[in-house]
Amino acid sequence: MAEDNSYLKDFSRGIIKENPVFRLLLGMCPVLGVTGYLVNGVGMGLASTAVLIASNVVIASLKNFIPPQVRIPCFIVIIATFVTIIEMMLQAFQPVLYEALGVFVPLIVVNCVILGRAEAFASKKPILRSLVDGVGVGIGFTLALGVLALVREVLGQGTVMGPDPESAIILFGENFEPMGLFGQPPGAFIALGLLLGLVNVLFKKFHI
Repeated sequence: MAEDNSYLKDFSRGIIKENPVFRLLLGMCPVLGVTGYLVNGVGMGLASTAVLIASNVVIASLKNFIPPQVRIPCFIVIIATFVTIIEMMLQAFQPVLYEALGVFVPLIVVNCVILGRAEAFASKKPILRSLVDGVGVGIGFTLALGVLALVREVLGQGTVMGPDPESAIILFGENFEPMGLFGQPPGAFIALGLLLGLVNVLFKKFHI
């Protein structure tokens, strides 16, 4: 029972109490850079999640064979390997998304969320717990990007699932004037600040 609880804590930690975006403010580069549209935000979150899970499992498997003096370079090589795989898969199967995400895909290599979990958790814990931790943190990161992207797209464009006009869902009538600021970099900071304030209020209210 205690082991089951530890797995549950490992899973839920990254989604709620230690959400990498809303609680720890990690990985801000893609958070602010790709969340103009919901599709882009969720796509970046899922790509990062895949790298996080795979690297956590491999690092947990090899932790006893990696010399402490070179553990960080080894972690980066492992992470970069999976980032390259994800980048090639996006190019092959989701070229539009790959073009939209641009340089932020290779920058997953230096995302402090992934490297931080490798150093703080996967390098010290068993394989299965590292897998569960990676899934939880990945879901938390994806949810945060998705929520921020949804707010920015709705307020800044008046749509959901853009920017492709064929798939975009128009939420408001012709008289709606979108607040273009939220589609720009300053709007990302404003939207994130408002969401952080809301999350802090909710956490205090429910004593999380």
